[in-house]
Amino acid sequence: MDYFAAVRAFLHAAELGSFSKAAAQMEIKTSTVSRHINELEADLGIALFNRSTRGLVLTEGGRVFRTHALTAVESLDEARQSASSLNASPKGVLRVTMPSSFGRRHVVPHLPEFLKRYPHIDVDAVVTDEPLNIIEARIDLAIRIGALPDSQLVARRLAEHRRIVCASPAYTKRHGVPASPDELAAHTALRFTLAPDDKWILVKRGDETASKHASIHRATPKHPQRNAREHVQQNEVAVQLQGRIRANDTDALLELAIAGCGIALLPAWSVGDALRQGQLVRLLPGWEAQTSRAAPAVWAVYPPKKTVSSKVRAFLDFYAALFADDSYWQV
Repeated sequence: MDYFAAVRAFLHAAELGSFSKAAAQMEIKTSTVSRHINELEADLGIALFNRSTRGLVLTEGGRVFRTHALTAVESLDEARQSASSLNASPKGVLRVTMPSSFGRRHVVPHLPEFLKRYPHIDVDAVVTDEPLNIIEARIDLAIRIGALPDSQLVARRLAEHRRIVCASPAYTKRHGVPASPDELAAHTALRFTLAPDDKWILVKRGDETASKHASIHRATPKHPQRNAREHVQQNEVAVQLQGRIRANDTDALLELAIAGCGIALLPAWSVGDALRQGQLVRLLPGWEAQTSRAAPAVWAVYPPKKTVSSKVRAFLDFYAALFADDSYWQV
């Protein structure tokens, strides 16, 4: 007996409730399906179906066998697909979505090299800051930045997401350079619209691990500037911001910072060129932003599948290798 052929015939018959329909779906003779079922029943020593004029109904033993048989067949199919995909050339249309600012800087510029390396992949890039439901939108892969919410999506970390304090040389010439996070409260800040409480939480580099477990202790301010900060821990400081400009876009805040309108807290991936060209200077180099209690990062997320398609795996491996080079992010 070809056991897997018999099991597949059984599963089709159980789903369709008919030997003849199972035979048509498998493109074999009805007598072959009947023979497979008889051989299975003889091997198991039980009846798998109750036959009636209305069709086939699984017995209790048939229901138990079907549950385990489905798992076995799915595992076999997955094993075959995984093994065969190793030699398959990545191909097809890859729909990938990404945040606009990050995408324009760090994904789109490298697409020509990606397409050159994988000539059978076409890319449909969806550049948007809207958090799309990637399953409903038929997205193969999404680039997300920050701390990920709990979800059923599969995530792969591509790079760090660090935010640094910076300002233009013109601004520091007019207003001075803050020597500590405390002094930021007296400066003009360029604020991000979506920040929940107009605070920057800065962590001394090298002490991030300890600060993740610290709790914020709030105190009633007695002075609008000197007490506008809250000590979370000796090496973690929360600074209350002041400033006349808010924006909900990273590139807008970057342009405002270059124009000398204030001090900004911007992602390292957005300010590299401006720092290298002298348009901005980094302030408080020993400090970085604590954006959340979970470690923020640049992520690739995709729907949960037992086997990742070769086109998705090609994209993941290409950009993971690119971003893994420390010199790429040098600021």
